[in-house]
Amino acid sequence: MASPSEELQGAIFALLSADAGVTEIVGAAIYDGKPGQYPCVSFGPTSVVPDDADCLTARSETVQLDCWVKDDSRLRMTKRLVDAVKVALHKASASLPTHGLVSMEVTLMQSFMDRDGLTGHGVVQVECEVEEN
Repeated sequence: MASPSEELQGAIFALLSADAGVTEIVGAAIYDGKPGQYPCVSFGPTSVVPDDADCLTARSETVQLDCWVKDDSRLRMTKRLVDAVKVALHKASASLPTHGLVSMEVTLMQSFMDRDGLTGHGVVQVECEVEEN
């Protein structure tokens, strides 16, 4: 059986892949790991806080999505991609194969130049409440 984190990542991947605003910018370039081309979205770190209640096992999971754009040292397209990811995921609903997604909210969006001075880097944090089965 897949872990709740694995199922959640699959649902986020599906939402991003199906969103016209995101795919207009990155095409199919959504990665689990190191970016393979630019522009793209990649999954970054996650954090999990147990959120159990009586007779219920649950978690609050924060997923970081990294948005990468090379646009002549400008942030314009990075900001556009960050906004597209937010639209695709904020308050979205999705089914998980064995666990239950209760809620999904974008809680942070950032855009800045990467250390190389050439690559725009955006960060989108998504907080999800998941019931574990």
